[in-house]
Amino acid sequence: MNAKPFYIDLEQARSVLAEMGVELTQRQMKRAAETDVEGRRKLPFFVDPIEGKLKIERQALVDAYRKREVSAERNLRPQ
Repeated sequence: MNAKPFYIDLEQARSVLAEMGVELTQRQMKRAAETDVEGRRKLPFFVDPIEGKLKIERQALVDAYRKREVSAERNLRPQ
């Protein structure tokens, strides 16, 4: 069963990452949410159509970090 989406703002996202052991400053968090020259973001933030503020789905944030972790584990050199 799929859980309902739970949208969080930049500061809440920063707290979620801190709970995971990823300590970021407010500036680092804002930079991760900014678009680059191609219009892409480092993390899947979007502008809330009602509030006009950046939001991200909580599980999408956690999944983005988990996906990178799994990729890094797969790319370990054999010893």
